[in-house]
Amino acid sequence: MARTDVRFRRAYNRLIELCGALAPGGSLPSENALAAEFGVSRTVVRAGLKRLVKVGILSWDGREKTVLRCPEERDRLALDGAASGDDMEELEARFLDWVLRFDVPAGTPLNVAQLSRDFGVAPHRLQEFLSSFTPFGLVERRPHGGWTLLGFTRDFAVELSEFRSVLELNAVRHVVNAPVDHSIWRQLGQIRGEHLALKEQIDAKFHDFSKLDERFHTALNSVVRNRFVAEFQKVISLIFHYHYMWDKTDERRRNAAAIEEHLALIDALEKRDAAAAEEAARGHLRTSMTTLLSSLRDHQLG
Repeated sequence: MARTDVRFRRAYNRLIELCGALAPGGSLPSENALAAEFGVSRTVVRAGLKRLVKVGILSWDGREKTVLRCPEERDRLALDGAASGDDMEELEARFLDWVLRFDVPAGTPLNVAQLSRDFGVAPHRLQEFLSSFTPFGLVERRPHGGWTLLGFTRDFAVELSEFRSVLELNAVRHVVNAPVDHSIWRQLGQIRGEHLALKEQIDAKFHDFSKLDERFHTALNSVVRNRFVAEFQKVISLIFHYHYMWDKTDERRRNAAAIEEHLALIDALEKRDAAAAEEAARGHLRTSMTTLLSSLRDHQLG
């Protein structure tokens, strides 16, 4: 296994040990403190924290990182052998998080060696990951080596928006018909609470909406068990949820409006009102496409 993979796994296991030393309800230190203690980048620490949330060990809300349960031995990652099946998903999360937090502009050269160190992965795995985006025209390999993150044309945005509508309206129909014991209802209840909490603090925390937006749409699409939906969802996430090309001057108003649109859709879904849910979804999708096209024009890319 490459040294960069081992670095992430060791850092994650250190987080596991730290959680194990705390009783449920205990809090982890800041990302900066953890990165300094483990000798890794904040990107690696954030990836580890996200995995802890995913497996139910940690609750992460802003700066609060609260232990939910004591880790078990099976929660640890092996330091030898093949990479786990979740590794590519974790790399995707780290890459998209990097794009969002640093507002990476179109045309940026991607330094594979540096990014592999920052993300804690082997260079060949990062190469494989970037290659997966080439069919969509989001990245391209430079003639003499390396990669470039491309911009998005108006036609690209329109085509992706139309395809996104097909996927999400299908997901809405699946959710409406999901059985009462399906996990989506628990997820929607939790996501509703997060929307209401953010709505109350929108002036100070409107930047937090992007991650909540991603969780909401990911939860909807997770009901559809289709490998092709999963593949295209990562491209949709990159463009719609990780809005590094959006005009930030109007971000608060946009995010406040999107919260209301999400809540309307959640209300209709929980009532099993198929017509109202589809209407709410179509309205939100139209807003998303309009916002994206406006952003492309503002950046002279549309």
